[in-house]
Amino acid sequence: MGLDAALLLISLGVILISAGIFTNGVEWLGRKLRLTEGAVGSILAAVGTAMPETVIPLIALLLGHGEAEKEIGIGAILGAPFMLGTLALFISGGAVLAFRRQRAASYPRLEPDAVVIRRDLLFFLVVYTLAIGAAFLPRPWKPVVATGLVAAYIYFVYETMSKGHTLDGEESEGDPLYLYRKAGDPPLGLVVFQVLLGFLGIVGGARVFVDGVADLSALLGVPALVFSLLVAPLATEMPEKFNSVIWLAQRKDTMALGNITGAMVFQSSVIPAIGMVLTPWVLTETAVFSAMLALASGLLTYLLLLWRGYLDARFTMVYGGIFYASFVAAVLTGKVS
Repeated sequence: MGLDAALLLISLGVILISAGIFTNGVEWLGRKLRLTEGAVGSILAAVGTAMPETVIPLIALLLGHGEAEKEIGIGAILGAPFMLGTLALFISGGAVLAFRRQRAASYPRLEPDAVVIRRDLLFFLVVYTLAIGAAFLPRPWKPVVATGLVAAYIYFVYETMSKGHTLDGEESEGDPLYLYRKAGDPPLGLVVFQVLLGFLGIVGGARVFVDGVADLSALLGVPALVFSLLVAPLATEMPEKFNSVIWLAQRKDTMALGNITGAMVFQSSVIPAIGMVLTPWVLTETAVFSAMLALASGLLTYLLLLWRGYLDARFTMVYGGIFYASFVAAVLTGKVS
């Protein structure tokens, strides 16, 4: 078991390091393309930092051969929106409280562009409801729903790319390209190469991670679905959480929350669509319960932004933590199976 745990930790390290390389390259690509703030936060940064938890279910479903791999795939698909909609919001609220001095003018508020974040959350609520509802439809209808989910995400990308203001000079500041540490604008070819290098590292690390989760869950006697719902997303959501904390410290609230909500849209549309095509898409009680909590948290956040136009970090931390703790408690006490 020690070797399995070690391989799991090593593969997670490879995934997260590669995700950092990938995200840094994608951010530079966004600057070169002169995209809007919403596009950088809700699409490039969101999809870039979502790559670890995206690739894990794909590897499990495409390359796995047993039932455990399928459970890992479905668990990772549903675990990502759950973690983003609960634990990521909890951490974001906590970050605002921690950076009280830097955010003195707006403390304790989270003040993103409410239109951008509400748009993300509305898309999430619609597409994720459709994705979960598809589990109760006859098999011939699931590819139809999958096609609709992909089409919805394409429309979301169009809306996000075509509306909003472009980043100003201050918002565009960031780390230099990792492969071009000297001052100046890196060449486009080097930016693309770094993006590809990070992606390949994520794929390789994810392949080892899937095998490790299947072996370790069997040794511990823990269902692979539960293990992947809690362990995989908790670790692989770290890029989103880390980026959001940094942006919150810099009072870039739209970028910080857009990184989370944009990933929620991607993870609740494109990835479940692939799951519907590659699996029977029959969800257990545990999987459905995690989805319901994610939807409840997303709806509450949407309504608060609609009502006030901002979020109170203290309240965000409370309900994000309660929704997450409710799932953990239900699993540990056997309330869901």
